[in-house]
Amino acid sequence: MKILNFGSLNIDNVYQVEHFVRAGETISSLGLANYCGGKGLNQSIALARAGASVWHAGRIGKEGGMLRDRLAKENINLDYLETLEDIQSGHAIIQVDQKGQNCIVLFKGANYRFTEKDVDNILEGFEAGDIMLLQNETSCVEYAIEAAHKKGLKVALNPSPITDELAKSPAMKYVDWFILNEIEGEEISGKQDGAEICEELLRRNPGCRVMLTLGKRGCVYCDGQQIFRHGIYDVPVVDTTAAGDTFTGYFLAGVAEGMEMPKVLEMASKASSLAVSRAGASDSIPTRAEVESTDIKLDPKLDPNK
Repeated sequence: MKILNFGSLNIDNVYQVEHFVRAGETISSLGLANYCGGKGLNQSIALARAGASVWHAGRIGKEGGMLRDRLAKENINLDYLETLEDIQSGHAIIQVDQKGQNCIVLFKGANYRFTEKDVDNILEGFEAGDIMLLQNETSCVEYAIEAAHKKGLKVALNPSPITDELAKSPAMKYVDWFILNEIEGEEISGKQDGAEICEELLRRNPGCRVMLTLGKRGCVYCDGQQIFRHGIYDVPVVDTTAAGDTFTGYFLAGVAEGMEMPKVLEMASKASSLAVSRAGASDSIPTRAEVESTDIKLDPKLDPNK
């Protein structure tokens, strides 16, 4: 079974500043660092480190070699990663002040150069039963969902960043797995309670499965026939940047392996907890060996069943 990640790739330019720049003001930064980012890149790395076979479909500009190299380092298949000559890679300008707060300007760039023809060409390399993973950081997301479903692929959607257009899209009925957090769940379902979010998504999209993360209250999985919950692990919180992407990758890798759902939730929850205990985005994602060998305990104060 192949996993195709139809995903975003960004270069993150992080400026350390004393304070956020104000209108008409020019300031000097205290430092600059460049990182590989984008939810698509993070999730492909999480999938690969979880042991899955991953194909990443993406678009970058001529200056995006670091993004290609980052994925290649993880042995991710790049047959569908294309370099475009007339546009820059997606990137973010991120100011981080001395209190650790940030503000971000995002440029979509090459991520939004996918066409429907591109999607069709990419899907020629996949067959019924394979899995397509999508976020909402590229063009043609709705078309890709519909085309993958028509070909018999299973569709996993992490609808982030959530938009009203995607939330109301008719393509949502073709999603097999919704992997989302409470904010995204509320936007799509109109409900606030976790149980009600799951119920509404299942009502609107019969046959789908919902993987809802609940922050400190852990996570809940439901598919209309069974419900499983899992708590979070007791670890020091250093950086939450890639927690959700780590969970998504490990969850889908476990599903692709045919693991029992309680084991899938245990593995994904442990992996995301390890990620938040480390600094960085993709660099914080643990390997499968680390997840299986690290002895951490569930936080007894945060019972997901309460």
